[in-house]
Amino acid sequence: MAFEEYDNYEQSERVQKWLRENGLSIVAGIAIGLVGIFGWQQWRNHQARNESMASQLYKQAQIAQVSGKPDIATQFTDQLMTDFPKSPYAVFAASDRAKQQMLAKQLDKAEASLAWAESHAGDPALKSLTQLRIAQVELARDNGAAALSTLDRIPATDYQGLAQELRGDVLVKLGRSDDARKAYEAALSALSEEAPQRGALKMKLDDLAVAGKQGA
Repeated sequence: MAFEEYDNYEQSERVQKWLRENGLSIVAGIAIGLVGIFGWQQWRNHQARNESMASQLYKQAQIAQVSGKPDIATQFTDQLMTDFPKSPYAVFAASDRAKQQMLAKQLDKAEASLAWAESHAGDPALKSLTQLRIAQVELARDNGAAALSTLDRIPATDYQGLAQELRGDVLVKLGRSDDARKAYEAALSALSEEAPQRGALKMKLDDLAVAGKQGA
């Protein structure tokens, strides 16, 4: 037998021996891998079904609210918060409830709804938006210190224009005109030239300037 043929024969024998010794573990590994893939697909399908159901409930809550049926909207929102607490649609629904509660001057309830939304918001941007709304409620409750503390929790890169404008509003309420002016100017810098709220911000800065002259 030539050396090349011997080498091929020896390699073949080694491969067969290795397969005999490790064949069971290979089959088991393949089986485990297939189960893992199947389980992952099942989990993704389950998540997709949940999100679809949550989306439908949220749409129904919105339709009920617009149709003047707040009690029915409340039922859908309660179901979302109970059955799908990890879904962003539940956070949206809780935030919508807080908006209605603010309009009804139920500020304690609005703050509680937003606290739930903040604690269940998995997406960082959604959490920041919820914190912005909490600060609005705290300002409406004349709790400027709490509003500033909430705004401090929002990352500097999130909703800069809105966050800085609200910070300015809070500082005006607290009588800190110079700090409020800086916040409004920061809000203007964060907004594009086409942003519709630039006009309102400039008016707030003008009001501060007038107040400053009158107080001089």
